[in-house]
Amino acid sequence: MTTTERVKPRMPDEVGVPDPFSYMHPVMKKNYGNWDWHDRPRPGVLHHVSKSGDEIWTVRAGTQRQMDVFTIRKLCDIGDEYADGHVRFTTRSNIEFMVADEAKVAPLVEALTGAGFPVGGTGASVTMISHTQGWLHCDIPGTDASGVVKGLMDLLHEEFIQEKMPNRVRITTSCCQINCGGQGDIAVNVQYTKPPKINHDLVANVCERPAVVARCPVAAIRPAMVNGKPSLEIDEKKCVCCGACYPPCPPMQINSDESTKIAIWVGGKHSNARSKPTFHKLAVANLPNNAPHWPEVVEVVKTIVQAYKKDAKHWERMGEWIERIGWNRFFEMTGLAFTKHHIDTWTGARKTMNTSAHVHF
Repeated sequence: MTTTERVKPRMPDEVGVPDPFSYMHPVMKKNYGNWDWHDRPRPGVLHHVSKSGDEIWTVRAGTQRQMDVFTIRKLCDIGDEYADGHVRFTTRSNIEFMVADEAKVAPLVEALTGAGFPVGGTGASVTMISHTQGWLHCDIPGTDASGVVKGLMDLLHEEFIQEKMPNRVRITTSCCQINCGGQGDIAVNVQYTKPPKINHDLVANVCERPAVVARCPVAAIRPAMVNGKPSLEIDEKKCVCCGACYPPCPPMQINSDESTKIAIWVGGKHSNARSKPTFHKLAVANLPNNAPHWPEVVEVVKTIVQAYKKDAKHWERMGEWIERIGWNRFFEMTGLAFTKHHIDTWTGARKTMNTSAHVHF
């Protein structure tokens, strides 16, 4: 082994963010960090101009939530024929095509809409609705978040292809209470309402009991002997109904019509533009988890979006609008009921979160 070979550093394999420059459009690569200004010629099209005078147009299209390889090939064929062969997916599962010639924009938009992909999602519109992994990958889903998104997209399609909202509206859906979908102007999340029901005949054969005990974030599960069989028991006063015990122990069933509901939260924001980032807050609880179209959820989201569109000032995000008019006025305008589920005095926190195995205050 030579000296050069010995000092050559070992490169990471499949670890970390890949180098973006190898996939980047040549105009973007040439003008990296040197952009001067941008505008939006029409909904779904972004126009960027660099300090050197170079220009690039980005056409954004919405896609279905879970794509097969044939759809991806169709999108790539459109990119090769009508764009410059460069595409990228956004964090909200939109696809963007880049072109360096303005004359290519109109044919590209026509090709995408003709193939059934709506062009939009820019500026003051309802951007594509993001969702968590659902039944495909997540180990604790309480609903099919992508199915909820499909129901909402059918409702909000017109608000995606035009820019007529007061500001952008980001909607997220999550298939459990952990809410890895993040904060949203409107967030649709599963809520578990009851502790899991244990099938004691199966626990000893199916579950690794120490792993289940360790999985509980509030130390509400402990080993127990039931009818002479090793099993588990739950302290229901501690249980926060998070559903984390279900993946390592399916006999701890938590998904049923009675125990799995859907809640809608409003006013979340990651951005610090104009106002600080905020958590979304509960608007409606206990909606039925009603597949395959979730009509009750769709109706509530429609009501909230219409009230926001009608009353919010230009550039007000959902949370900023609610803070200005007040929560009393929000419930009056939407006609939604204010219930006991909106109140949390934290009086029970010392016996639940404060006894967590993982978090000690």
